[in-house]
Amino acid sequence: MALKTFRPLTPVLRFQQLPAFDEITKSKPHKSLVEVKTRSGGRNNNGRLTSRHIGGGHKQKYRKVDFKRRKHGVAAEVVGIEYDPNRSARIALIKYADGEMSYIIAPDGLRPGVSVTSGPAAAPEIGNSLPLSAIPLGSSIHNIEIAPGRGGQIARSAGQQATLSNREAGYALVKLPSGEIRRIHDTCFATIGQVSNVDHMNVTSGKAGRTRWLGRRPHVRGMVMNPIDHPNGGGQGKSKGGGGRQHLTSPWGQLAKGFKTRSKHKPSDRFIMQDRRKSK
Repeated sequence: MALKTFRPLTPVLRFQQLPAFDEITKSKPHKSLVEVKTRSGGRNNNGRLTSRHIGGGHKQKYRKVDFKRRKHGVAAEVVGIEYDPNRSARIALIKYADGEMSYIIAPDGLRPGVSVTSGPAAAPEIGNSLPLSAIPLGSSIHNIEIAPGRGGQIARSAGQQATLSNREAGYALVKLPSGEIRRIHDTCFATIGQVSNVDHMNVTSGKAGRTRWLGRRPHVRGMVMNPIDHPNGGGQGKSKGGGGRQHLTSPWGQLAKGFKTRSKHKPSDRFIMQDRRKSK
């Protein structure tokens, strides 16, 4: 994927970098794989705001992506590569030999006309989904299951890839994009290749309005609020929290810096072989 830049005729265009959409081959989604997507505006079932900075944005419809790749041993042809407004990666429309259509996360390099398949007998090629026990060591993988049959949950966003580094005692050691090394049961499925839209991290919207189109509202700092609105509000001029030197917190008093929110005794800790915050 390439990024397009613009002549600096306005301040907005000076640093703007947007996707060129060169890899997109199909403009409209498949109707049977699309459903209405409702918006919450950050509010819960009582109508109360529980998640700030959410609201507005362009209307979107949800594409039903098959993260499980459930049809094993049935070859499918890639019909086209599409844009998905709900995720940073591109999606691929595939057609199975029996005529069924489905969406999958498109790996980088996948092109229309290519055949993809899933199952233990599939070849370790880009776009194919295999159990970790059948994937060659050192391969780049994405859309990785955590529990067998649950569907891919790890490495699904643009440009993400994990590396299968080892296998031992029925488990595979996978180095995740965060740097964490985790044990995953070798019957879990993963897809070969790196997720498409690799240059997504280099996109610069150029203006606040483009962020509003995505449904993101302005994020106001607590320090510039009044004391009634935020624990860090108030004070004469720019001050660290109400004129005092207390630690920065969220609107509900939780420490904002250095406070660990992960449970100290989480059951999945036993599967983490190397923490992502390893000392360098």
